[in-house]
Amino acid sequence: MGHRIEVIEDRYVVGVTTKTSVLTINEKTRELAKSFMPRRHEITSRIGKHVFSIQDYGKDYLPTNPNSEFDKWVAIEVKELNNVPEGMESFIIKSGIYVVFSFKGSVLEFPRQRAFIFQEWLPNSDYQLDKKAHFEILSEDYSKDLQNIEEDIWIPVKKK
Repeated sequence: MGHRIEVIEDRYVVGVTTKTSVLTINEKTRELAKSFMPRRHEITSRIGKHVFSIQDYGKDYLPTNPNSEFDKWVAIEVKELNNVPEGMESFIIKSGIYVVFSFKGSVLEFPRQRAFIFQEWLPNSDYQLDKKAHFEILSEDYSKDLQNIEEDIWIPVKKK
């Protein structure tokens, strides 16, 4: 499984957010995307044509509790956080070190990819999780073919 290490500066995004858990994430993400994608063109100072899917776990999230809630975002990257359209919010993806895995395949295979990252790669690496938002970067037409998706998975890490 190929990966790379990236060091990024703060990245600014504008989009929509909701509370969710691992039990409801697929449904909530679909709802966010349906409400956001038709309105994404209202956002000025956009960077690129990609879309961010963000999980901000926060300090109260308990990964061992499937009902534990976190913030889920669907957003696009912007140069600045001015002129946020009504009904949308801004978020800053914090600077730092991220391990990036490129995923290609069916949406049904995605949980296996995440399990590999957290159960095999991370424990055997020189890194540990950092307390920042996790995110995926996807193309705008992501949902058109859920059997052949391509996305980059960004996991915040720091040296052990």
